[in-house]
Amino acid sequence: MFKKKFALGLASLLAVSTLLAGCGSSEKEKSSGNVEKSDLKVGMVTDAGTIDDKSFNQGTWEGILAAKEELGIQEKYLKPSGEIEAEYLKEIGNLYDAGYKFIVTPGFKFETAIYQAQSKYEDAKFVILDGNPHKGDFVPEVADNTVSLFFAEHESGFLAGIATALEVKKGEAGFIGGMEIPAVQKFNWGFQQAIKYANENLGTNITIKAENVIYQGSFDDVAAGQQIAAQMYNKGINVIFAAAGGVGVGAINEAKTRASKGEEVWIVGVDVDQYADGEYADGKSVILTSAVKNLANATKDLIKQQLDGEFPGGETLTYSVENDGVGIPEENPNLSDDTITKVKEIYGKIKSGEIVVSDEQGDLIK
Repeated sequence: MFKKKFALGLASLLAVSTLLAGCGSSEKEKSSGNVEKSDLKVGMVTDAGTIDDKSFNQGTWEGILAAKEELGIQEKYLKPSGEIEAEYLKEIGNLYDAGYKFIVTPGFKFETAIYQAQSKYEDAKFVILDGNPHKGDFVPEVADNTVSLFFAEHESGFLAGIATALEVKKGEAGFIGGMEIPAVQKFNWGFQQAIKYANENLGTNITIKAENVIYQGSFDDVAAGQQIAAQMYNKGINVIFAAAGGVGVGAINEAKTRASKGEEVWIVGVDVDQYADGEYADGKSVILTSAVKNLANATKDLIKQQLDGEFPGGETLTYSVENDGVGIPEENPNLSDDTITKVKEIYGKIKSGEIVVSDEQGDLIK
């Protein structure tokens, strides 16, 4: 149900094309086994931050590396010198010219670049995560050689919020976001709904104030993340949900410094399981849990779809609790067995529709 279980569940769903309805035209690359070398070259252009940003870039790249190990593809990533359309198109072109004709781009900043690339390089395949190609008017145009992937971040944030409330029980929470974009906002909104739900139904008493919800404005300013986290902890906040890439790394660093001195402070990680990134002594970690998107499996399985001649070109896909595409890690020593059991129960209620998590801001801040 959680990390290990939904990884397998999503892989099987994708394998039988339950989730990925429809197939775009593609040149099938034959592979007779997981370890046989494939002719498929898979390239990635990074978004803001680095390939080891402990978040979105890294999670996507790990999926490509998993495809290399299991499917035998060749891989390469390029980091643009800037974060503008021209720089993204330049690196897409460089990958294409080098024979990398399956190109993955993580983030909404690639939307206009992919819009242009999908028509310029018609024999290539493109995957854009958390974005839709458009020509600048925000009207989605997903070509037959492109797949657009989104995640139900609000559901992942909700599950992380339930786990947080059950473990912390009472006190104050904060939220540090990167850029104020829908993918980040939905994490925040889901987390807030979970705090409210837990307070009303599970006997917790957690508050989250408007002044303690901060969008830093970038995904790579580590120092700013550490500074914001320090200010929050100094005000008595117990736990911070950091959905902010490198900014979140700064928040984790601050928590580790304080925990090493005996303070009880927590971070809720994002995108991938960040437990190891929060370790500070004897295997202890400041990562209470993480709101996970199954980035690696989503990327790897789309590569497999291409190898099987079933690339779902032209489709816009959403990975959610319904198809086991989001959740929290199954294992974390900071969560009690009772908490894990309760979160699994809530997970099932979301999946059945008994609990509906909104992807919009509600009147939830206390």
